Amino acid sequence: MTLSLLLGACSQPEAQATAVPTDEPQVVEETPVRVIDPASEVAFLSIEENGFAHLFLFRSLELTLTRITAGDWNDITPILNQDRTRLAFASDRDGDWDLYVMQLQTGEIKQVTNSPQYDSSPSWSPDGQWLAFETYVNENLEVAVVNVDSGEVVPLTQDPASDHSPVWAPDGRNVAFISTRGGDSDVWLANLDITSNDRYQNLSNTPFASENFPLWNRDGSQLLWSSISQTVGFSGLYLWDAAEPERNAHWIGDGDIGTWNEAEDRVLAAVGTANQTFLTMYDLDGDVLIASIPLSGRVRGMTWGSAALSTPLPDSWTQAESQTPGALWSPIVTPGGDVPNQRFTVVPINDVQAPFPQLHDLVDESFNALRQRVSQETGWDALASLENAFVPLTTSLEPGLDDDWLYTGRAFAINSLMSNAGWMVTLREDSGSQTYWRVYIRCSVQDGSLGEPIHNAPWNLNARYDLDPRTYEQGGDYAPVPAGYWVDVTSLAQAYGWERLPSLPTWRTYYKGARFTTFAMTGGLNWYQAMRELYPVEALITPTKVLAPTLTPTDTPTLTPTKVPTRTPRMTFTPSLTPTITLTPAPPTSTPTPPTIIP
Repeated sequence: MTLSLLLGACSQPEAQATAVPTDEPQVVEETPVRVIDPASEVAFLSIEENGFAHLFLFRSLELTLTRITAGDWNDITPILNQDRTRLAFASDRDGDWDLYVMQLQTGEIKQVTNSPQYDSSPSWSPDGQWLAFETYVNENLEVAVVNVDSGEVVPLTQDPASDHSPVWAPDGRNVAFISTRGGDSDVWLANLDITSNDRYQNLSNTPFASENFPLWNRDGSQLLWSSISQTVGFSGLYLWDAAEPERNAHWIGDGDIGTWNEAEDRVLAAVGTANQTFLTMYDLDGDVLIASIPLSGRVRGMTWGSAALSTPLPDSWTQAESQTPGALWSPIVTPGGDVPNQRFTVVPINDVQAPFPQLHDLVDESFNALRQRVSQETGWDALASLENAFVPLTTSLEPGLDDDWLYTGRAFAINSLMSNAGWMVTLREDSGSQTYWRVYIRCSVQDGSLGEPIHNAPWNLNARYDLDPRTYEQGGDYAPVPAGYWVDVTSLAQAYGWERLPSLPTWRTYYKGARFTTFAMTGGLNWYQAMRELYPVEALITPTKVLAPTLTPTDTPTLTPTKVPTRTPRMTFTPSLTPTITLTPAPPTSTPTPPTIIP
């Protein structure tokens, strides 16, 4: 049986009235106008806190957030069904990523899928019997559908590209999703009534921009998605009109992910800056309706609708709200009486390979805690070898990095050799005129118990050396989505207080200027204030360069110019001190071996 026949019933909406035969004359009544009580409009968000993603209830009138799940696991990609009584989401609470459905009145949770592979991003069919979702099969993300009651799974896509984030159209006959089959991440539409490859249509078709998180409005007339542009255009939220399919989507405001309200006249948006995420709201003209609300971390999914909740809220929600996560680390100052003017010292970080394995005394505990967490999440000690930690004032970095945070002892740089070895990839994220990077590290175990698949195409900085003028000018090019399970180290670092730094303006032609592996804990200080915590003012004064006199041939003895203090040139390390990553060869189907650091 084809997928089109199997899903034939999905074109009928939930709770549709059944016609009853009668001999009495039938009076055709007009469809009543749907009345929406603003007090019943609630949103459900997945927000990261302390390195885990939990579900939160957001009341749009009171502008309050209430945690409704808690634990050392992740609950992501929530979506309301058509009648707003059930919430589907993905979770790794049982060790593997599976789909779950929660009854909103009781808080009761039912598991829908049960497989070792990654299942996520559910979307309800109009009749509420099926969920479209993304699943990781044959080392690739594909779109499938599952029967909520029986657990029967039917594949929808089978393509070498990364296909993910499906959303079922209200007509039941179309599914929009994200795919890299065109080179980068675009919004595609699958027609369920067509069984050939002609069923797929590219809706966004935007080279050098990555689209994500599509979502239909309630009647299917418009499709909302987010876009990260890397050439021309604006990053943010876009609206596509189904009545004018050939017309480009139009921008309505900033945002990494958005969702519709019940009346379809407002959009709730999560707006990410370099190191902070905010919640805001727009009307369809792009006007901001509420002041931005700071969140604890990245938003991993959101849905908004008019739902009748129980009073009081379910017990499981109340218990989750009371489980406020504690601090992940606390600073411990090393006693010492030989530092004048209450300045701090740098302290060693043990068992770490780096030119100078030291960090500021106020941040070393955070680094050690982050290192342990990364090791736990990836299955290997990825931060045991650093490209840099603390850099002494007498050591010169690369050009343009004279005021780098590595000098403050409040920063570290992950070993970039892991990128060449295939154990680290970076995704480009532009914010205004500045470029940032999201770093992923590969898990040592590839059975689905650690990490998640990467959804979007990473950025290959080395492509600039392929003798192609276009890739050189843009600083690289998109690379194929890598197979396997990975951990988002950027998000983990943020949970422990570490911020990513922007690339230098010259990063497209200057590789070191990308700074894609550097993280800093600024503590609200600027660079000069952070340096004053370690050095006296006299040490930070830049020596004035003195022009050497022009020498002319003469018999008069020439005086030797007085030496001007300058920084000591950077010491040269022998090849044996440069960390080298060696991968143990393994067949493609075997579990990969994490890199071995050879001193």
